[in-house]
Amino acid sequence: MAKEISKSQIDWLGERLKLSKTEEELRLLEQYRHSFRAAHGFVYKEIREKLSLEFTKRRTKTTQSIVDKLLRESIRLTQIQDIAGCRIIAENIADQDKIVQQLSNLFNNVKIIDRRKKPSHGYRAIHIIVFIEKKAIEIQLRTALQHLWAELSEKLADIFGQEVKYGGGEVEIKNSLESVSANINRLENIETKIEARHRLQSKVNIARLDKLENLLTRKKLELSSLMGITKIIFEKIERR
Repeated sequence: MAKEISKSQIDWLGERLKLSKTEEELRLLEQYRHSFRAAHGFVYKEIREKLSLEFTKRRTKTTQSIVDKLLRESIRLTQIQDIAGCRIIAENIADQDKIVQQLSNLFNNVKIIDRRKKPSHGYRAIHIIVFIEKKAIEIQLRTALQHLWAELSEKLADIFGQEVKYGGGEVEIKNSLESVSANINRLENIETKIEARHRLQSKVNIARLDKLENLLTRKKLELSSLMGITKIIFEKIERR
C-alpha cells in the first residue's frame, strides 16, 4: 500500500501542477485522488441505504478540473473540497430543504454552502460538505430546475469556453444565463410561498391563495416557453 501523502506534499503538488504535469506529478495526484475512495464509498452507501436517495452522478474531479480550479481560485490543493462527491436532484425547494436536514442528521461533521440566495454567476444549489476521517466529500443538491440551468451552463461552456461558468466569456451568453437563473429563482420562490399558504390555509384568505396559484401557473407557462428555447439550444449543441 502506498504511503499516505502529507499535507505539505499535497500542497507542493498543487503548486507544481499549476506549472506542469509531469508523469510523476500525475502519479502523485492519482494517489491523492485514490485516497478519497473509502470515504466517498461510505458517504454514497450511507445515503442510499439510510435515506433511500438516488444519485444522478458519482464523481471524482478530473486532473484538468483540479488544475483549472487551482489557477482560477488561487487556493491550495488541500483546500479543494470537491475532489470526490455526488449529486442529488430534489423535486423542489421544500424537498431540497428536507434533504439538507436529513443529511445534516445522518453525518456528524458537515458544512453547508447555500448558493440559492447568493448565486455563483447564476449557479444556484446547496453544497453539503461531509468530512469523513479528514476527507471532504461534496454532495451537490439541486432542484430539478436548478439542475436544468446547470446543464445548460455546461453545454454553453463546451461551445463558448469554460469561463462562461464563472462570469466570463461573451456578455450575451452571460446575461442570458443570469436571466434564466433569475426566472427560475422567482418561480421557486412562488412555489415556496404557496406551500407556506397551504400549511396555514385555515388562517388565510382562500381567494388570495387562489390568486397566488394562478400566478404560479402563469409563471410555469413562461418557464415552459423558456425551457423550449433551452431544448433547441441543447439540440444544436448535440449536433456539433
